[in-house]
Amino acid sequence: MSTPYHVAVIGLGAMGMGAARSCLRAGLTTYGIDLSEQARGQLQQAGAAAVMADARPLAETLDAVLLLVVNATQVRRILLGEAGLARHLKPGTAIMVSSTIAAEEASALAAELALMGLPMLDAPVSGGAIKADAGEMTVMAAGADAAFDKLAPVLDAVAGKVYRVGSEPGQGSTVKIIHQLLAGVHIAVAAEAMALASRAGVSLDLMYDVVTHAAGNSWMFENRMPRVLAGDYQARSAVDIFVKDLTLVADTAKALRFPLPLASTALNMFLGASNAGHGQEDDSAVIKIFSGITLPGQEEQA
Repeated sequence: MSTPYHVAVIGLGAMGMGAARSCLRAGLTTYGIDLSEQARGQLQQAGAAAVMADARPLAETLDAVLLLVVNATQVRRILLGEAGLARHLKPGTAIMVSSTIAAEEASALAAELALMGLPMLDAPVSGGAIKADAGEMTVMAAGADAAFDKLAPVLDAVAGKVYRVGSEPGQGSTVKIIHQLLAGVHIAVAAEAMALASRAGVSLDLMYDVVTHAAGNSWMFENRMPRVLAGDYQARSAVDIFVKDLTLVADTAKALRFPLPLASTALNMFLGASNAGHGQEDDSAVIKIFSGITLPGQEEQA
């Protein structure tokens, strides 16, 4: 790239770290912003131009900001809070919001940023940590042509597929929320099936092998159930993330007066897991809501 392109990636979790690495590989001058010293150190080792806990000192140099934090509250605080970044950015700096947030939040944020001369792309992502690290995330993006154009180097770096959902911020978030309905239900039903297998005395390794070679398989079953088999519930995506996302699904449906029987049940399963103290564990730990079964790596559930 003849002219350096400066991008700050805010939120170096599983997806943000992968996105930042992908930006580095694409030759973008990449800065990592996170409260975690460990995450900052990891990206520094990967070749980041700088890492810090607050992006404001970089504001004048940035061409783009990519946010991959947990929720709308964090997005709003980072951009528009008391120590907000937005007022320090030069006009024309593009902001790509890739957190899963409500459509009305995305729309309101875009309107507020537009008043400051900052184009925003409502661009939630999917694909998990592996796709993020490979620069092959799926991006569901909505915004003005100017925002797409300004963020083209970032989109090229992080995405395997970019869907231009529309020109109005909020449209991308709606598509992601509908997608999360499927993702959450798939994890919940995968857990239910494996719990039933355990209760029936079927080997979980055998059950996993059968399902992944048969018609009942899903991406989520194949990706999440090995964590159950290994008894490894260290969070890649936590139970509480799906409490949040399936609540967004429920709120979207409620506003449309639309019934969602399966998504409602899945939300209650994740709420049950969170209420039982598993909120910060991997989302596959939703299987722990079932009593009277023995899971790998633990004693029989009470």
